[in-house]
Amino acid sequence: MLFAAGCLLVWARSEIAGVPPIARPLYGEFTGRVISIEDQPATERYRYLIAMREPGSNRAIKVRLNVAYSDGGDGAGPTSVAPGSLVRFTARLMPPAPPMLPGAYNFARTAWFSGLAASGTSLGMVQVIEAGAGESLLSRVRRRLSGHVRRQLPGPEGGIAAALAAGDRGGIAESDAQAMRDSGLAHLLAISGLHVSAIIGLIYFATIRILALFPALALRFRLPVVAAASAALAGIGYTMLTGAQVPTVRSCAAALLVLVALALGRAPLSVRMVGVAAFVVLLIWPETVMGPSFQMSFAAVLAIVGLSSSSSLRRFLGVREEPWPQRALRWLAMLMLSGLVIESVLMPIALFHFHRAGILGAFANMIAIPLTTFAIMPGIILALALDLIGAGEVVWWAVGKAIALILAVAQHVSAQPGAVTLLPAMDAPVYGLFIAGGLWLSLWSGRIRLFGLIPAVMGSFLLAIEKPPDLLIAGDGRNVGIVEPSAGGERLLLLRDSQSDYVRENLLELAGLRGDAVYLPETTGARCNADFCTVHLRREARDWLLLLSRSHDTVPERALAAACDRVDIAISDRWLPRSCQPRWIKADRGLLERTGGLSIDLTSGRIRSVAQGQGQHGWWRSGQAWQDAETDIPPMPQAPQAPQP
Repeated sequence: MLFAAGCLLVWARSEIAGVPPIARPLYGEFTGRVISIEDQPATERYRYLIAMREPGSNRAIKVRLNVAYSDGGDGAGPTSVAPGSLVRFTARLMPPAPPMLPGAYNFARTAWFSGLAASGTSLGMVQVIEAGAGESLLSRVRRRLSGHVRRQLPGPEGGIAAALAAGDRGGIAESDAQAMRDSGLAHLLAISGLHVSAIIGLIYFATIRILALFPALALRFRLPVVAAASAALAGIGYTMLTGAQVPTVRSCAAALLVLVALALGRAPLSVRMVGVAAFVVLLIWPETVMGPSFQMSFAAVLAIVGLSSSSSLRRFLGVREEPWPQRALRWLAMLMLSGLVIESVLMPIALFHFHRAGILGAFANMIAIPLTTFAIMPGIILALALDLIGAGEVVWWAVGKAIALILAVAQHVSAQPGAVTLLPAMDAPVYGLFIAGGLWLSLWSGRIRLFGLIPAVMGSFLLAIEKPPDLLIAGDGRNVGIVEPSAGGERLLLLRDSQSDYVRENLLELAGLRGDAVYLPETTGARCNADFCTVHLRREARDWLLLLSRSHDTVPERALAAACDRVDIAISDRWLPRSCQPRWIKADRGLLERTGGLSIDLTSGRIRSVAQGQGQHGWWRSGQAWQDAETDIPPMPQAPQAPQP
C-alpha cells in the first residue's frame, strides 16, 4: 500500500506542478509581469522571474530572464522594476534544456517541477509599462539585509556572509564557488542543516541559560520547552528569511523534530528522527529524492547517526577522569573520524551527480565547520544586533577574517595535487551498490551492519576500473568529443572550437578528464575540409573510421553516400539521406532527436543515451523511450575493419 501510495504521490505531484516547456525557441519582443527579482552581482546581472502569455497558444507561462547590468543599467534594476511591474523586453527564449549527454545535469526536469516553461537573456533595455506594487515585506527585508551585509563586508567575504545571512548567493564569485566545491566546502554556501542547526542551537542554549538565571522562572516553567519554542520560532524565521528553499525547509523540519525530542526528554538523534524527516519532505516534494541536495544531506545525517550508535565509539567518548588536554584530543579525533566518514559517504554521491569529488574535504571541514558554527554564524547575528546601535564594526571585522580563513583553506586544499578526483559518468547500477551498502551500514546495528561493506567495495572496484567512453555526441549533433589515449593520459578532441565554456567543460567533466580540449582539425589523425572530417581511431587492435559533418552546405548525395560506405560511424547535426549507410551507426538529427546525447564505448560496443534515463515523463522532449530508437542501431560489426582512404 505504501509503494502504491508513493507512486500515486509522484504522479500527482508531476501533474500538478509540472509545466510543459515552450514547443520551440522564440525570438522577439514580449510583455510580462515580474514575479521576483534576484540580484547577482558576482555575474553582473539580474535574474527576473516573469509571468507572460506564450505566443500562439496564449498559454500562461513563467520564464526566467537574465538581464545584464550593462544592458539594463538603472532602468532594469530593482529601483524601477519591482515585483508586479508590467515590462516589455526583447529576448530569445529557449525551452529548458535536457541533459547534453548521459549523466549530465537535467535542467528540463528541474524546470518542470519549478513551473518554468522557458529561460533566456534580455537583448536590450527592459521597459516598464506599468509600475508594480513592489516587493513583499519578506523579500524587501531579505534584499536590504543582503545589501547591508555586503556593504559591511566588501569583497568575496561579503558575498559569502550575505549567503549565510539571507540566502543570497549572487555575490559569490565563480572561482570562489569552484574552490569551495573542490575542497568539499560547498555545503557551507547552501543554507541547510549546518546553518539552521547553528541558529537553532544558539537560540536554544542562550534561552535556557538566560532563563535559568531567574529562579522564579526556572521553578515555574519547564525551561527546555520554552527554549525549544524560542529556537523553533528562530529556525522558522531564518528559513523564511533565506527564501524557504527546499534544502532549508527540509533542515528546519528535521531540526524541529530534534527540538520536540528535547522537549519530551527523548533521544534527539536517531534513525527514527531521520526517517520521519525524510517522510515529511518526500510527502511534499517527492521529486527531491532524485537531487543531490536531498541525497547528500540525509546521507550525511545517517552517517552521523550510524557512527554515534557504535558501541566502540560510545566507549571511546565515555565520561572519565582525565586531564582536559586528553579529553580535547579525544574530541578532536572524533571530529576527524566524523569528517572522514561523512566524506566517504558523500563521495559516491558527488561522483554520480558532479563527476568530481574532493578527497581532502575532511581536513578542510575540520577547520571550516567549527569556524562556521561557533564563530561566523553567531558573529553575523551579533554584528547585525550591534548594527542597530552602530557598534558592529569590530564584530564584522572578525567575521570577515574568519570567512577569509575559510576561503584560504578552500583555495589551498583545492590547489593540492590529487585534491580533486575526476571520473567518467557513473552507471546507475554501480551507484545503486553504494546506496544499498550505505543504507545497510546505517540502518542495522551490531556486527551484521558490516555486511554493508560488501556492495560498497564492489561499487568501488567497478568505479576504479571505469574508463571514459570513446565518443561523446551531444544531443544537437554539433558538439562531438573524442577521447584519445596519449602519453600523459587521455585527452579530449573537439569537433568544433566552441567558444562556450559550458559545452567544453561538460564534455571534459563527463569524460572524467582535466586540462584543455584540443581542436580536432588541428590533430594529425583527422582529415578535414569545409564540410566533413574523417577520423581514424584504433581501439583494442581494431580500426574505426568516423565521418563527422561540419557545415550545412549542400553536398552531392552520391559523394556523401560513397563516403558513408567507407566509414563505421557517421555523425551529423542535420538529417542525412537514406543513401548514407555507414557500417554501424548513423547518428544524425533523426536518431539524436529520439535518443538525445550518446556516449559510445568502441571496445565493448556499448551505447548509452540520454533517453535511457528519461522514460515517458513530460519534461523529455521526444516522449519516446530508448527502446523505440534501439531498432535504428544495428549491433556492432564483429569483423575487424581496416581503415580506407
